[in-house]
Amino acid sequence: MRRPVPLLAALVGLLAAGTIAVFGSAGPAQADVQICDQYGSTTIQGRYVVQNNRWGTTAQQCINVTDNGFSITRQDGQGSTSGAPVSYPSVFLGCHYTNCSPGTNLPMQVSQISSANSSINYNFVGGATYNASYDIWLDPTPKRDGVNQMEIMIWFNRQGSIQPIGSPVGNATVGGRNWEVWRGNNGGNNVISYVSSSPINSWSFSVLDFINDTRNRGAITNSWYLTSIQAGFEPWIGGTGLGVNSFSASVNGGGNPGPTNPPTNPPGGAGCRVAYTANSWNNGFTASVTITNTGSSPINGWTMNYTLPSGQQVTNTWNATVTQSGSAVTARNVGHNGSIAPGATASFGYQGTLSGSYSSPTSFTLNGSACTRA
Repeated sequence: MRRPVPLLAALVGLLAAGTIAVFGSAGPAQADVQICDQYGSTTIQGRYVVQNNRWGTTAQQCINVTDNGFSITRQDGQGSTSGAPVSYPSVFLGCHYTNCSPGTNLPMQVSQISSANSSINYNFVGGATYNASYDIWLDPTPKRDGVNQMEIMIWFNRQGSIQPIGSPVGNATVGGRNWEVWRGNNGGNNVISYVSSSPINSWSFSVLDFINDTRNRGAITNSWYLTSIQAGFEPWIGGTGLGVNSFSASVNGGGNPGPTNPPTNPPGGAGCRVAYTANSWNNGFTASVTITNTGSSPINGWTMNYTLPSGQQVTNTWNATVTQSGSAVTARNVGHNGSIAPGATASFGYQGTLSGSYSSPTSFTLNGSACTRA
């Protein structure tokens, strides 16, 4: 699972000595531009950003940037296959931690996307542990900085004893190919991974096919925003010689949530019932939330939205990823409770601070549809 570059570290990288400036402050790259700075980046073709993104270690990594992509020319140090990869050198369209590709129209709301097509050609090597990863990032807001809430990973190649975040949840045919699907949460965002059974060196495909499958699993809705499309490698051990020979991506607006792009709703109409139980004291409270699937089909991934009364602030959570912006709360499932069979329940809770008198929220939506109160 790729970890995004911390903004502070990236800004430090801007000041650090390196062979090229961080965040593409230089002009478009020409052939054979070397980037060894930990978070160095530049632009190619006047529309994409290539980034070194050596986030997992301070050992040196260098990439050679061409007009069409990049290759890893130096890879010092190594990670553990029981942990995270050491870096994510990649090329991207869109916005990544305030670094936006030239002239990008991203973020764009999913409901407004009429097409999103991409083409990729990889160069693989032997004797290393890595995945060739294509990342699609989405968020409930048009976010240009910080971590997004949903990461779609397409594993074009997996070498060595590594695996995606979470656990396998089945297989799916997307874009005319069969994929093993994994689902989980890395502590900062939800992740759905599509793993190929054999290496794919080159492919042209619709990014919307993966976005739609993720939406149909209840992980996002059409109101979410596509923020970036990225292609590169996650090396654990070795990786010199890995390369993106060519990359292209385009996202076009003018879409609408019609029959081929329907909104995601809980099964069976309203489909859900919420029980909200709280205990409060002078300056704090705890709350337990239980979701019941009252529909006739399973809920595969859920996002709950509601508004906390004034004076309440969430501080500690369990069994869900809970974020708060002002009074608006968004709770998303974690790996073990994303699927709710008809008649079954999923629960989460949190602790918060309280200013003034206590009251409970009164209305809840699940995957965009209103729930009844228990």
